[in-house]
Amino acid sequence: MRRSEFLRAVEDEFGGRATALTHDLVLGALGMSALDALDAGVPPREIWLALCAETDVPAERRYGVGRLEPRRR
Repeated sequence: MRRSEFLRAVEDEFGGRATALTHDLVLGALGMSALDALDAGVPPREIWLALCAETDVPAERRYGVGRLEPRRR
């Protein structure tokens, strides 16, 4: 997962709460907010999974999110 995919996944899952969650919510598994973790070099996939666990996102919505659909030729 790339940083852009992470940010897209957060926006898709949390909508208007995305900014507050990534800035203010301290993720127990990481000991810091999602944005602080990104800045610290933690892999975006690890942050995404920690955010999902912290906010009780169902397992079926945790994998493969944030990716753009492939271009059609």
